[in-house]
Amino acid sequence: MTGAGYLPHFPVRVPIPDLRPWLEGNRMPGVWSFSSPLPGPHVALVSLMHGNEIAGALLLARWLREGLRPLRGTLTMIFANLAAFSRFDPANPTLSRFVDEDLNRVWDDRLLKGCRHSTELARARALLPLMQEADVLLDLHSMLWPSDPLMIAGDTPQSRDMALRLGTPELVVVDQGHRTGQRLIDHPIFTAPGSRRACLLVEGGPHWEPATLETLEQCATALLRENGLLPQAPRPSRPGRLAEVTRTVIAGTHGFAFVQDFRGGTVIPARNTLLALDGEQEIRTPHDDCLLVMPTPRAMRGHTAVRLARFA
Repeated sequence: MTGAGYLPHFPVRVPIPDLRPWLEGNRMPGVWSFSSPLPGPHVALVSLMHGNEIAGALLLARWLREGLRPLRGTLTMIFANLAAFSRFDPANPTLSRFVDEDLNRVWDDRLLKGCRHSTELARARALLPLMQEADVLLDLHSMLWPSDPLMIAGDTPQSRDMALRLGTPELVVVDQGHRTGQRLIDHPIFTAPGSRRACLLVEGGPHWEPATLETLEQCATALLRENGLLPQAPRPSRPGRLAEVTRTVIAGTHGFAFVQDFRGGTVIPARNTLLALDGEQEIRTPHDDCLLVMPTPRAMRGHTAVRLARFA
């Protein structure tokens, strides 16, 4: 049984990206945009939404260094939370997720147009006009706790269908967002009725493992090929597999604890299987073949501990 407390040591097995050549940007700080003379969609790739998730930044920095350019349309590469990344310390790699607040929980127009100030809100406000230009956006993430890679498509058919066509990672999760704040993929730019824009979030694997970088590259490459920015290539032999979140479990106490060390991607065969204890409350599977989406063994009170999903 695992409860709240100090985090274990997480070794950093990938190099820290050197972003010094890319800090200035050609659109705004940390943002590079390149257009082809041929018409096509505007595809945006976002890294460092969280300052300690460096695998996506490693990928974009390498593509910039190699001079990657789109065959058609426009390609924009974004290093989002540079302020948080500047604090990254491999000896304490979990401490630079953000400066003041989670950048991926502020994409709500009431916040963006409001008067509250924070490092992350200022950056989101600066980036918002650029996000409004994108036809397709991929937000590159990684995970702290052990889990199989997955894509999150929010709750729009165009995002879901694109994720399934990419097929890498194979698992595609449809959910209704986070109670603690609105993610970029949930912004009305992408979710308003009638919108044809697609926005995906990929969780490539553990934060600081080489395999995570490989997964993010495979996913981003597939996205660019799907939209014609890179040469076409054979699609994966199997399309993605869709799962819909049926319940989001929020830790109600500081004593939330799973009954065993569950890995994200685990499927619990039987309904009513005990998963966790939240104080005196039992958390059980609501249906057969229940998929555990990114369980967090050190969930704080009021935060998501796990999402439970059913394969569609």
